Parts: sequence; structure tokens; C-alpha cells
Amino acid sequence: MPPLTTTVFDLAAHPAKSEPARITDDERHFAAMSTSLDELIADLTSRLAVLRRTSARKGKQAVERDLEIHELNRRLRTLRRFRLDLCLGRIVSGDPEDGSVEVHYIGRIGLTDRTGRQLLIDWRAPAAAPFFSATPAHPMGLRSRRRYRWGRGQIVDYWDEVFTTDAAEDQSLVLDDDSAFIAGLGASRSPRMRDVLTTIASDQDAIVRADSHGALVVDGGPGTGKTVVALHRAAYLLYADPRLAGNRGGVLVVGPHEPYLGYIADVLPSLGEESVQTVTLRDLLPEGARARPEADPAVARLKASSSMVGAIEPAVRFYETPPTTSMTVETDWADVVLTRPDWAEAFAAPEAGTPHNEARDQVWEALVDIIIAKHDREVPSSQLRKSLADNDELTSTLGRAWPILEYTDLVGDLLSVPAYLRLCAPELSRDDVAALQRGDVDAWTTSDLPLLDAARRRLGDPAASRRRRRGEAQRRAGHDRMERVVDELLDSSTYDDGEGLMSMLRSTDLRDVLDDADTTPANDADVLAGPFAHIIVDEAQELTDAEWQMLLARCPSRSFTVVGDRAQARSGFTEAWTERLERVGLRDVTMASLTVNYRTPEEIMTHAEPVIRAAVPDANVPTSIRSSGLPVRSGAAAELDEILRVWLTDNDEGTACVIGDPTFVGTSRVRSLSPQQAKGLEFDLVVLINPEDFGAGVTGAVDRYVAMTRATRELVVLDQ
Repeated sequence: MPPLTTTVFDLAAHPAKSEPARITDDERHFAAMSTSLDELIADLTSRLAVLRRTSARKGKQAVERDLEIHELNRRLRTLRRFRLDLCLGRIVSGDPEDGSVEVHYIGRIGLTDRTGRQLLIDWRAPAAAPFFSATPAHPMGLRSRRRYRWGRGQIVDYWDEVFTTDAAEDQSLVLDDDSAFIAGLGASRSPRMRDVLTTIASDQDAIVRADSHGALVVDGGPGTGKTVVALHRAAYLLYADPRLAGNRGGVLVVGPHEPYLGYIADVLPSLGEESVQTVTLRDLLPEGARARPEADPAVARLKASSSMVGAIEPAVRFYETPPTTSMTVETDWADVVLTRPDWAEAFAAPEAGTPHNEARDQVWEALVDIIIAKHDREVPSSQLRKSLADNDELTSTLGRAWPILEYTDLVGDLLSVPAYLRLCAPELSRDDVAALQRGDVDAWTTSDLPLLDAARRRLGDPAASRRRRRGEAQRRAGHDRMERVVDELLDSSTYDDGEGLMSMLRSTDLRDVLDDADTTPANDADVLAGPFAHIIVDEAQELTDAEWQMLLARCPSRSFTVVGDRAQARSGFTEAWTERLERVGLRDVTMASLTVNYRTPEEIMTHAEPVIRAAVPDANVPTSIRSSGLPVRSGAAAELDEILRVWLTDNDEGTACVIGDPTFVGTSRVRSLSPQQAKGLEFDLVVLINPEDFGAGVTGAVDRYVAMTRATRELVVLDQ
């Protein structure tokens, strides 16, 4: 049979790999994939059209219909976006002697044809693990492995690896000196993180597939693939972990800054997941968008301490003080005396953990119950409750003793009223209290965000009580209308249905069914408030204790993936990861270390290592496994324009970054960033401007080290 002719392979640069004996089987498989994809897209599109024509039902059926439409749209986006490059590669296992050879193709998602034949195994499935984890020492049953490199919808290269002696003699395989992994690392960078599924290493894959119980710390230096691990782990856990599969609880990925979020934006969708929330700490609060950096490092340290976050609780309790004197409550039928013990009993009524503003309603209900119990007249409770709700003196007294509070006002008072802060944080010195005070209480800084978050959670929604009272009024009005309708029907002598239905209206149960008990306006939930089943934190070495509390509050299960490098902490990181995390509240901590630098060429690491070791002698400096052949260059800042011009002329692809010159205006392929903004990113060419001006001590050394190791190919250092 003649080989198939398709456009899947474009191997003009590698003619030996294009021989029919080496790619015909793949061609046939991709032809079957193409047919199956067309059929699947047609089926999903048809099903989607039917659902959209279906009239919306109420309740559970409407929710299920909307969820199915959402899932169908998600699958169609993935199928249409990738088409054949859903396929990452193939693995071959078994023994040809007994005819047990099996070939499996690995994909971004699973795919079967209409007959049930498996065309692609989802990369997260256990059966796909050998594609990432097999090594010559541990082949995991494989004979060979082929990885594809896709470009513009075609396979532009592929690499074969063998794990058995007889497989090495297979003429259909092309054995290169360079593995797909190393070759992939040499590819040019783009403004967004490249798809790295086919080049993930076995040590990284083991971390990706680790259990989600407790906190897993992934410690690694520059270029060890920490961010790759974090994002693939998010996609894997949502697929395979019983606690998270099916989006139970959700996954939150927290990155260091906005450029990082833009850089990783395409990664999770390319891995088959679109439900993961990716944020910075600023995004967790409305005030984060306009928060400025804290100008005074001493003030920043104070706000990062447990003393300031701990001050929120006494600051709220200050506004939960019951009246100490009795008062007479007048009703339309009798007067009732509320004593000091009555007030104390009502103020103790809220359930533990109820936010302050919502607990106020529980206090009110307890007060009403006490008054009803003391009332000596036979009055329907609904009428008495309405009378009490209209009692201005009673509601005003409660409002003064347990007021509705805004979280921004509470934190603003702590930062502008010294006596209030001393009362709530007595461990602070007078100098500390004075340093924390400011005139413009609304001039929020990034160091204020943990305080605002703690206050927001402790207080709850200030509008919740108003919505509840409005809903109660609506329910009462609806109930009164229903009572009038039923009474008019029962008093009518002109209608008798002969079935006894009229008499059923006397039943209280039926009246309750007719009464619409859920007219409270819906409340839009804050999707970033949690709880989340798992949180992944990248560049975690920079988080303060107070910032950790923001994340712990959103993950009651304490299931975390903590990704970072102690040597890249700008404020220093002298303790062990376990000590730091146990101090903030994470007890069950497992360590995983990455020590191989897959990104940064050894020429650059040779210059970068002494920079960080001078400030952090025990830094986890990874070992580079690749060389670019390009030495680190130095020169004068005046050469910057010419260096960039030459690089852009010589390189049609890739990105560059100028770090340290705030006056330089970037372009689509040349970014201009500070050392802090560059953290977590990577570029083909990095040009440092006056790196000695980055600062002294640990902070300056870390900034220089981080900036140097952003380069994947070439580093240039320019000074005035």
C-alpha cells in the first residue's frame, strides 16, 4: 500500500526524518484523528444547537442545561484551537517476539473515535505517565518514545528515544544526540510562556502528579521549571485528584505580578483547563488595583507582623458591647423591660465564626425572642415582630451597641486614631503606633491589603443585613397578600369546586406552599473569596506572614503547592521552608527540590552564581545542563540601541528585555522592566543597565541575580 500523503509533517529541514518508513504509521494515525475530530466537532456543535433551542427550565434542570452548554463550548474551543497538534507524541511498549507491542499516542486531552478506539490518551491519565517519566534507568515498560515539535499546525521536527537494545535497531526510528527536551529548551521565547508539555522532565513530572494532601514545597533556583511544574500541577490535580476533579472547590494560582499573569495566560487552556483562577495578591481586594508600594520599609515590616493582623479581632469586638443599663421597649399592646442580662444574652447569641455584620441579625432575632417571651399579652408573633422592627428607640440602641461596619473604615481608624490602635495592639510600642499613623486614611498601600482582607472577612458584607431586612419586608407583604386572597376565597359563597379544594386552603401547610418564601434579592458572590480546594503560590519566598493569612483564609483544607527559591527572596530568607510555613499555619509540609537548570546557559550561570553566593552563601544554585556558546558581554549604556538593532535584525523570533532603565520604552518584542517585574519571566536576550545601581545587601544581590537569570540565550551587561 503506498504511503499516505498529508500536510501533517513539514520536515524540509530534516529530510532523513521524512522517509516514509519513519512517518507512515503516524500519517495514518493523524488521518484517523482528523476524521474523528471533524465528527466530534460536528456532534458537539449539533448538541449545542439543540440545547440552545431548548426552552430554559427552572431549578436544577436549568442549571444542568447551562453547565452542559458551558462544557460543550469549552471542549469546542480546545478542539478548534489545536486540531491535530492536540497530539504530543507516542510511546511504544511490549515485546515484538510475542506480538504484544502496543502504540499509544499522548495528547492534551483524551480522544476516541465513534467505534471507541482510543486515539489520544490524556496526558494526565496514569497510562500517559511513562511519556514524561521514563528514563533509561527506569523505562517503565517502554521500548521507545517519540516527541513532536509543532509549528503553525504542522510537525516540524520529532525526536525518538529508545529504552531497549532491540528497539535501537528499529529502522523506523531516528536517534538524535539531542533529546526533545534539550532541543525544546533552545527554542525562542515568546511574550507568553511556550507550551512545554512535551519537554517536561521526569523529576518535574513526579511533582506534578504528587498527592494534594497538605503543603508541597517545590524549592528550586532559576530555570529549574518551577512555574512549569506549578501550572501543570494545577491542570493535573483538576483532572486526577479525587478532591478536586470535576472542579470541586476549585484551584487558585497566585503569581507575583501582572506581567507574570500575562505570560502564563495561554498555558492552562493549552493543558485542557480553563476553570483555574490566576491572580496576584492585589486582585483579591478591590483596593488592590490602586494600592501603592509601602514607602517606608519599617512600616511595611510592622504591617506584615502578626500584631497588626491580630489587631483586627479586638478592633471589631470593640463595637460588640451590650448596653449596661435596662430599657423599656414600648409596643402597641404592652411595655417590656430589657435588662442588662437580657442584652448580654442576646449579644452572646451569634454562632461562632459568623461575620460581625451578619451576626447583628442574629442578635436582633435573639432580642425579639426575649421580648416576645416577656410579653404578657396574646398577640400574634408576626404582628409583634413587625411592631418591634418599627421601634426606632430599640433599633437605634442596637445600632449604637452593634453597628454595621465597613472594613475600610475599621482599618482606616486603626491607622489614624493612635488610642484605638494602642487598645487593639498593646504589644506595639508608642513609636510603632506613631509610625503607623497617616493623614490620608484612603491612601492604601500593598502592605495594607492583608489588614483590609482580614477586616473584610471578620466584618462580612455590610449590605447583608439591609438585604435581609428588605427580604423580610417583601416576604411579610407577600404573606399578607396571600392571606387576603385565601380569606376572600373562603368567604365566597358562589364557588364550590365539588372536590374539597376550597377547604384545603384552610390548611396551614398549603398556605406555606403558596407563600413564596424566597424573595430575598440574590447576592453576587465574590469568586476570589474562596474557599478553594487547592492554592498554588509561585514566588512564595516573597510572601509576608500577613500575606500568607490572606491565602490560608481561602483554603480551609490547607492544601497548597508552594513554589519558590529562598535565594530569590528580596528581604532575605534565613529560615527553612518548614519553619516559615509552620509559623504561618501550615503544619503538614512535604519538600521537593529541583536542582537542574534547564533554561539558563552555563555561560550565564557562571557569572550569576558568585553574585548571589556573596550575599546568600547557602543559595540553591542549580546546575545548568545546556550551553548557548555565547559569552556574557559587557559594554557601555550608550551601546543599547545598537545592540537591540543588531539582535532584532538577526532574529526573526524571540523576545528581549532591558532591565534597569526606566526611561527605555519597550516594544512588542523588547520589554522594559524592573528586576522585580522580570521575576518569573524569561527572554532570549537580556540587557542589564547599571546593575550595581539595583541596591546593596541581600536585596540588591537578589535583584541582580534574578535579572541575569532571565536570559535563556544571551546576556549583556551595560554600565555608564
